[in-house]
Amino acid sequence: MIRLSGRLVCMSEDERRAVLAHRAAHEAATRAEAGCIAFRIDDTDDPLIFDVTESFRDRAAFDAHQARTRDSAWFAATRSILRDFRVEELRD
Repeated sequence: MIRLSGRLVCMSEDERRAVLAHRAAHEAATRAEAGCIAFRIDDTDDPLIFDVTESFRDRAAFDAHQARTRDSAWFAATRSILRDFRVEELRD
């Protein structure tokens, strides 16, 4: 299993609005991907920071997600937002 956890750190209200405008569609598209176990983008106490957690069945599913995301409206709108992520590969 591949697990990603971390934060999206917005530097402006415009970046925050981009996350809010595209979050629901991005979450739904990701959850529908083959191999997606879980995917969440959650608010935090700081309105400019969002917690991100995602889990995929294996490296191939995670890589497919990354490729799809790069061609998405989500990425076009949020590409400049700081991503502070940690990716772990968990073995049985």
